[in-house]
Amino acid sequence: MPLEIQKIDPLDRQGRKIVGVDLPFSGNAVFNPTYQTKDAIKANLINFLLTGNGERFLNPNFGVDLRALLFDNITQAQIESVKSIVTERIRDFFPRIIINDLTIEAYPDSNVLYFTLKYSIRDTNIQEEEINIEITT
Repeated sequence: MPLEIQKIDPLDRQGRKIVGVDLPFSGNAVFNPTYQTKDAIKANLINFLLTGNGERFLNPNFGVDLRALLFDNITQAQIESVKSIVTERIRDFFPRIIINDLTIEAYPDSNVLYFTLKYSIRDTNIQEEEINIEITT
């Protein structure tokens, strides 16, 4: 059986190197640092999913705008459309991300949307990470 070699980001080998910024912005000095690549990518994905279209200055295509679903009549066809948009945009902005599973559960009577993304990162030892987002009005 061939040995599968996984790449480890060089910054992950240095324990005190800050790789990114974690969410939410409520640390002692406003920002909580991340020290692992997987944590930085997870924070970047959450930021991407919660950013509305046109909200990012000088990059109006950045984001998915999940909050806009709360004020629409949510149907199964619309959920499938959102899944394809999320998949396409993640592929465009995060080419190393492999989406393993994407589920959207909508509860229109209470204006709640549950979004779950299971992903792995190509060419790394990061096999399965999960992001859960609950969006309410």
